[in-house]
Amino acid sequence: MLQPTISDALAARRVIAGQLPPTPMWNYPALDATTGATVLVKHENVQPTGAFKVRGGLNLLAGLGPAERQAGIVGYSTGNHAQSLAFAARRHGVPCAIVMPTDPNPCKAAAVRALGAELIEAGADMGEAAERAAELATARGARLVSAADEPALIAGVATAYLEIFEQAPDLDAVVVPVGGGSGAAAACLVAQALAPRCQVIAVQSAASPAAHDSWRAGRLLSRPNRTRAEGLAVGSGFALTQGLLGPGLADFLLVDDERISQAQWVLMRDAHTLAERAGAAALAALLAHPERFAGRRVAVVCTGANASEHELRGQLGLASAA
Repeated sequence: MLQPTISDALAARRVIAGQLPPTPMWNYPALDATTGATVLVKHENVQPTGAFKVRGGLNLLAGLGPAERQAGIVGYSTGNHAQSLAFAARRHGVPCAIVMPTDPNPCKAAAVRALGAELIEAGADMGEAAERAAELATARGARLVSAADEPALIAGVATAYLEIFEQAPDLDAVVVPVGGGSGAAAACLVAQALAPRCQVIAVQSAASPAAHDSWRAGRLLSRPNRTRAEGLAVGSGFALTQGLLGPGLADFLLVDDERISQAQWVLMRDAHTLAERAGAAALAALLAHPERFAGRRVAVVCTGANASEHELRGQLGLASAA
């Protein structure tokens, strides 16, 4: 599997330029006071699908040949990758089926259906959903789209990091949440080319540490997958993303789900920003490791805003307690 290059990222920017405007990156003094760092929030939560992954979906669908377009695509996802594929498939007139684990986030499932994709609930987790998606793609002769092992997806996601380093070329670090790892892999790709002095730091839930443990071990590992953060709920490492993370990351941190929930509330309070749990994980790393980031200029990527009603009600509870 060929790794994407900075040239692929630049080509992807041309592909999506007429479809997605650059997302903002803002500094909030209240957030600086809370963290002890100068924090810039990259607002991928304002994408039309509510998450960064739409960049990858648009780039991948644009590169399909006529036969693949006619046969359609099959993806598997807890939600944001699903919306990315459904959104892009609708733009390009490509049939799209998505397999989600049973009992998915209702707002993400409804969004996938609203975009015109076929939604199939199968499996207790992402691993079982992936197996069902592979069976379905084979039966239909459709293109199976991995959640992470897709060079075109990573190249598309890398356009967010092109924007970050253009908007703030003097960063000390960029902190990126990891599920499958496409975002952090894209950050490594772009930082190595444009900002080699900037540290790329990944963060994952300690309740689903497969990517973290794979990176530490230098080989693909499977781990229990128990996080409440849907976008981080991955039970095994992915070969392509780990290949980029291996030499590219400065560090890989784990945070617990409680800290992620706290970061959701802090983003709402200090940065007026709605984030799903995975979208708050980067900030959770700053809250969990304040000494690591004190006095530094740090970008945190708010990767998504597709919080469930249950999550939002929980945040109201935190607000009342505060």
